[in-house]
Amino acid sequence: MRFLYLLVKIFAQYALRIYYPRIVKINSPKQFFGRTIFVSNHPASFMDPVLLGTLQRPIVFFMTRSDIFTPVMKPILWLTQMLPIYRQLDGDGAVGKNAEVFKATSNVLKGGRNLLIFGEGFTDDVFIRRLKPIKKGPARIGFIALEAMNWKKNVYVSMIGINYGQPNYLRSDVVISNSERFCLNDYQAIYKENPNKAITEVTRRIEAMLIPLITHVENKEWAELHEQVMQIRRDGLHPENTDFSIPLKQRYENSKQLAAWINQQNLENEELITLKKQADTYFRLQKRLGLSEKYLFEKARTGKLATGKELLFLITTLPIALLGAAHLLIPYLLVKKFTEKTFKRRVFWSSVKMMVGMLVMALFTWPIVALLNAYLIHNGWLSLLYFFTIPLFGLVAYTWKRAFVNFQTKQKLNKMDLKEFIQKRKALEEKINLLIFKYQWKN
Repeated sequence: MRFLYLLVKIFAQYALRIYYPRIVKINSPKQFFGRTIFVSNHPASFMDPVLLGTLQRPIVFFMTRSDIFTPVMKPILWLTQMLPIYRQLDGDGAVGKNAEVFKATSNVLKGGRNLLIFGEGFTDDVFIRRLKPIKKGPARIGFIALEAMNWKKNVYVSMIGINYGQPNYLRSDVVISNSERFCLNDYQAIYKENPNKAITEVTRRIEAMLIPLITHVENKEWAELHEQVMQIRRDGLHPENTDFSIPLKQRYENSKQLAAWINQQNLENEELITLKKQADTYFRLQKRLGLSEKYLFEKARTGKLATGKELLFLITTLPIALLGAAHLLIPYLLVKKFTEKTFKRRVFWSSVKMMVGMLVMALFTWPIVALLNAYLIHNGWLSLLYFFTIPLFGLVAYTWKRAFVNFQTKQKLNKMDLKEFIQKRKALEEKINLLIFKYQWKN
């Protein structure tokens, strides 16, 4: 295990648990090694390898897009066990460079170690709960390794489904679901007769095994309806409009079941099209008026938006929030500005902010803690404990800001007449329950 990989595996645990407080792992593999190619979906760019490399037990070498292997980044990526993969879109001759990469991947598997490959090959700019077509790379890499070993050792393939509430939303949910593995050696006869046929069959099997591990809406034009229904029902994976008293695993299953139901429907059905238009109209109107589903739900259920909880939180946590802001506001703003200026695609922001922020905030706060220890605390262990507690102070400061915005918004909405909008919500909820859930599963 290389040095930087080990450091990330240890210290990113802390950051990930702050960023995603509710994490469920299903059928998680127990072995550190195992000559296995893990194939995962790729919904959140850099966050995906950090998440799997940190929270899953197997020690893996990551297959990573070649364009980030710049002269500056190359030694850092080597230390984190990353290997480049060249794609056709990387330019003329790029794919030919994979011959050297395949030698490296074969050596990794020959040594009993594991590979992690994101089978879709890229991440959507807008987060969508669906699986994009799986590339043939994982199967090809596995068979090349078997040929290099003269088929004398077994190579396995296992799938991982990553399910985020919303990858860019702080304090969201994550479900990591693992499949059973299959042995690639079982395809030896087919491969020797027709390599392309074997690669195609394995790729199809990988895709078929990945789909049940995630929420997969086949037609991406209907993915928004899935999200809207989950918000109204409050029993899915949405990061805000969800009943968190429902166990995360159950909400994950609900999300998958709804997607499966949509996939089975005739999407030209008039009732379904009418529902889609009604939901689109409701949520567009919400956005135009600056409203939010979480407030409308509370208003519909109780008749008034309660502000007591927010006010109590704002008062009791203000000293801790101020302490967190004093320590971390400057590094937070620096990291935020750097990330959003450097990475134009928002899909990179959460992972870069978390990893770079973890480093920058540590470098920024360590001298402060050292000074506090020298002139005030005079206890090394207590100062170390204080150092590791600072991120929690920062989290309180961030939550305090959210609570303050909620408090202000609720006060404003309590002065508004929302009866007509609440009636629209009620009509939409009734139609959803009648059309989708009347004869379907029940929680």
